[in-house]
Amino acid sequence: MIKNAGDQFKLLIVIVKKELSRTVIRACKEGGSDGGTVLLGRGTGKFESGSIFGFKVETEKAVILSVIPDHLVDSVIASVEKSANLHKPGTGIAFVVNSKTICGVAHLLKNDF
Repeated sequence: MIKNAGDQFKLLIVIVKKELSRTVIRACKEGGSDGGTVLLGRGTGKFESGSIFGFKVETEKAVILSVIPDHLVDSVIASVEKSANLHKPGTGIAFVVNSKTICGVAHLLKNDF
């Protein structure tokens, strides 16, 4: 069932070093989220350049996606920031995107069932 969620849900996107993915998922749960999805990628930002023996090194990244109810956004992102040290340069980034239409989250739409 497709639900016009309006401002009821947000998408939290967190990009960190691959080895921090479990830490971020745990922090999402501690902040009130049900969890998230981890995708792998490579970084090319300011802090990602480097080489070893002439070979360019690209840091492996984890992209964590978590759909969270609007009222939990502040607690989840605060938990993620603290656990992944996002206040320090080069450690990662987290941001929130509005969602308009959503499906596949029946467990979050408790009032409809």
